[in-house]
Amino acid sequence: MGLLETALERASISSIAGFLVFMTLLWTITNRVDKYLRLRRLSGARGKIMPGTFPLGIPFVYRAVKAARNHTSLDFWTDNFTAIGRDTGETNVLGQPLISTMDPENIKAILATQFSDFGKGEPFHREWKDFLGDSIFTTDGHMWHTSRQLIRPQFIRDRVSDLHCFESHIQILFRAIANGGVLSSSDQPVDFDKVNGQVLDISDLLFRYTLDCATEFLLGHDVQSMTTPNEKFAKAFNEVQRVQSVLARAGRFRHFIDRKSFFDGLEVLNSFMDQYIERALLLSPEELASKAKSDKGYTFLHELASFTRDRKVLRDQLIAVLLAGRDTTASTLSWTLYELGRHPDAVRKLRAEILEHVGPVRAPNYADLKAMKYLQNVMNETSRLYPVVPFNVRLALRDTTLPRGGGPDGSEPLPVLKNTPVSYSTLAMQRRADLYPPPSDTFAPHDVFSPDRWFHWQPKPWTFIPFNGGPRICIGQQFALTEMSYVLCRLFQRYERIESYMHDIDGGDPCLKADIVLQPGHGVKVAFWEAEK
Repeated sequence: MGLLETALERASISSIAGFLVFMTLLWTITNRVDKYLRLRRLSGARGKIMPGTFPLGIPFVYRAVKAARNHTSLDFWTDNFTAIGRDTGETNVLGQPLISTMDPENIKAILATQFSDFGKGEPFHREWKDFLGDSIFTTDGHMWHTSRQLIRPQFIRDRVSDLHCFESHIQILFRAIANGGVLSSSDQPVDFDKVNGQVLDISDLLFRYTLDCATEFLLGHDVQSMTTPNEKFAKAFNEVQRVQSVLARAGRFRHFIDRKSFFDGLEVLNSFMDQYIERALLLSPEELASKAKSDKGYTFLHELASFTRDRKVLRDQLIAVLLAGRDTTASTLSWTLYELGRHPDAVRKLRAEILEHVGPVRAPNYADLKAMKYLQNVMNETSRLYPVVPFNVRLALRDTTLPRGGGPDGSEPLPVLKNTPVSYSTLAMQRRADLYPPPSDTFAPHDVFSPDRWFHWQPKPWTFIPFNGGPRICIGQQFALTEMSYVLCRLFQRYERIESYMHDIDGGDPCLKADIVLQPGHGVKVAFWEAEK
């Protein structure tokens, strides 16, 4: 130590600064040479650079965050791809390379054929851990597989086909529609004669409906958001998602984002969940087994608690499934009614099929819902135009390649170094005109809502993936489809007509609000008319 101390005493500030600059330059050069050599060892060629990379990628990040705030992220993506003349491009933010794609072959590789090469990665886990913890959505490898096995039993067909959990909330939804919005209490009187032509935001009610269904399914007790105008949990859940979405887009600039409302919201969510976790953990293994056999009052939380007593595991999985179960379903239903309000012919066809299969009163069963082809077409068409998770990202877990995007015309493989984030957009991909047949008498333009197209057309593999694909395909897909089809069936048993009042708000150009899920940014203002008794 004496030699080091003597050297430091004799060193001037300028010499120390010079040494630090030299070491920084040496590290930078070494790092670049290492990346160059690793890229040379991979097949393919470098791709096109997205606009806005200089300096340090700051303009690119600024435009991405601005687009997210203005709900123009789809325009941001398509403008970037148009600028480089291909469907996959690269950029660099503060020395971090980024790849973006809307190429179905690349998305297929990320999600399926090269599944082991890509994952959520530790940076994603770190960015999302406050909200989603170590859940199925933030982990890879053994932790992800364990989470999936833990959750899977609740989504077997016997549970998915049990529709009783939806019906009581549907009746409350009917009362809220007649009221013109959320009810002030569970026993508020409602005049059903006033429903016809009354304009309301059906999207707000659908988010409340799915939250009530999801919390009852998960916890055995719903938050009653359809009868509580300022429900604390729902407001906190929405705010946490909003801030989390901004943080995700800010990347390395995320530390400049104000997160006070984020942590305040998390405190509300965690306190709410803790009370139910505490009750479940008070039950012995024998009591949990007894509940499972009787099935009465048995919930998703009971299922989890029979496998683990770890409070954090229970909390993380509950929040993750609540996010998936509430927001994805509510968003897709909102977009469905947004489009049906603008397409009365589709409503007439849908209602005719519903009346043919189940009549005007009887609640449908699982087999009824699966037998209604036009109903399936309506949901497919909505998911085609408005995929619920519009933008997603994976991290390269090793040096690898993507099938396309490299070379002069983008047809060669694209080298991808380890720890490179690769973002992909189902929203941008599913709206690519070149992936569809040309318009004809039997095929409407690709950007037009047309459930009829599904009677004589099937999308090519990996060009339609509303629930993702590969090993990480949405585990609750059938549950979501069942809940959505049940809601649509019950709505159009009761109402013969729905009319949109959105044109005066958005001019026919829907606001695509893409936080974590894609939802109507201006709500869905419609009016219903009941069928004659």
